[in-house]
Amino acid sequence: MAKSILIAALALLTSAQAALAQDPVEDRVEDIIVIARRSDVPVWEVSKGDRSLILVGNIRGVPRDLEWSPAGLEEATARADRVLYPPVGRISPADIFRLIWRGRTVTQLPEGKTSADYLEPAVQARLEAVMADERGDDWRTRSFFLLGINLMNDHAGFERRSGRDAEDAVRDAARRARIEGQSIGFVRGDEIVDNLITQPPEVYRPCIAAAVTAAEAGPGNFAERADDWRARRVPEVMANPLDIALGQCWPWGDPEIGPQLRGQWLTAISDAVEQPGVTLAVAPLRLLAEPGGVLDGLEADGFDIVGPEWRAE
Repeated sequence: MAKSILIAALALLTSAQAALAQDPVEDRVEDIIVIARRSDVPVWEVSKGDRSLILVGNIRGVPRDLEWSPAGLEEATARADRVLYPPVGRISPADIFRLIWRGRTVTQLPEGKTSADYLEPAVQARLEAVMADERGDDWRTRSFFLLGINLMNDHAGFERRSGRDAEDAVRDAARRARIEGQSIGFVRGDEIVDNLITQPPEVYRPCIAAAVTAAEAGPGNFAERADDWRARRVPEVMANPLDIALGQCWPWGDPEIGPQLRGQWLTAISDAVEQPGVTLAVAPLRLLAEPGGVLDGLEADGFDIVGPEWRAE
């Protein structure tokens, strides 16, 4: 159980060059952008003067039967100088043993407490309606970390073991082309365990409220979210109840882990635009397009951004 909890947590963090070497960087960037856009997923060119960066907005969790065009993204990756991936989690056997020892703290609400002790009555009533067909009442005492996952997986249609997404395509292509790739950072296993053990249930109220809304909207939003992503309809993805819930729950909605992940991305992207050559970064779409997110910040810093509209009208 402890290992599966850590795996679930990590999953939530939880991606021809020589022939072009003599070409001007500006021309290479333009070529790569044109090729990458054949994939039909959100791609932005970010530039200021002779500095540039290619950002690919990814979503984790796409239907296995989703038809999109990864070939363009794969070819673009093979032409880049380096690739940036999301942060990774580093866990040790000691982290797993510690999680086993404190397993009840992570999987259950404090003894004698139920969800009704923490949620507003209106949210609790909606949760009761969503969970009406559940066998037994153990969900009432389940930790909000796990309850949020259960609501999104079992009721809102999210498939964690899903189809191939942009990060998968870029990783495969970079490996084949031997393109330098690096994670923008990492989160230590002991930090994850500390976080899961010490966060009070009240912290996860927004997660449960958003996950209940996603569950009420039904499993169809899983496929709809992927369709909007594939069609580069970024505001529609951002407004999808399931995507909102994923942004409110662990890790992005966590007050400790979320800012850490955002800080790592902002630092990595700021450093990347100063590097020579062409950098391609695969980042979570919500991180890029949320109000006050990466794209808003780059635009405020004077960068020119060319790509799909990311703000709702």
